[in-house]
Amino acid sequence: PPGRKVLIVYAHQEPKSLNGSLKSVAVEELSKQGCDVTVSDLYAMQFEPRATRNDIVGCLHNSEEFNYGVEAWEAYKRGGLSNDLIEEQKKVQEADLLIFQFPLYWFSMPAIMKGWMDRVLVQGFAHEFPNCYDSGLLKNKLALFSFTTGGSKEMYAKGGISGDIRYLLWPMQHGIMHFCGVKVLAPHICFAPEYASEEERKEMLIAWAQRLKTLWNEEPINCSPEWYFK
Repeated sequence: PPGRKVLIVYAHQEPKSLNGSLKSVAVEELSKQGCDVTVSDLYAMQFEPRATRNDIVGCLHNSEEFNYGVEAWEAYKRGGLSNDLIEEQKKVQEADLLIFQFPLYWFSMPAIMKGWMDRVLVQGFAHEFPNCYDSGLLKNKLALFSFTTGGSKEMYAKGGISGDIRYLLWPMQHGIMHFCGVKVLAPHICFAPEYASEEERKEMLIAWAQRLKTLWNEEPINCSPEWYFK
């Protein structure tokens, strides 16, 4: 719907890849609906994935012993985080929907995207115990993980060699997004595009565009272990 803001956090090195095309389809389709779409192209930005002392501008809260979590939290409260983090947090703050677009690496997201999670979702900004899970600080937002896999759909079935794909979503969807209060829409998974024909890859893009047309009517998944492990 017009006026909705979407942030696409995108991690792929090649614009011509299927991930690049999926990202472009989302930008096009959501913009057509009148949404305001922002893309964080992590590789193009040369986004720093490492959580270091450089994330804190100025003096440390405790210069005797460096504790990243504490320092980032204190820095957030006084507006002392590095500019790249302030930028990303502003994008997250404004977004109604976060789309994460990436190829699955080793049952997880690529390091550059994990680094985005590690550095951007600071305590005080995204969560602050006991304000986590349903009372996380980013409630009223939606997230969607859209990714490609190397293995086939059969490999990621419950009885398959890789186990149910939902097992892999537990740390990403539940441990990160739901922890911060974000509601999660069903993931969008393109299985084994490398082994697909040109025709099948086109169909993957069409299916994504179709889904995006009615995305705002979707109900979030049931945020409980049952969804993942039943």
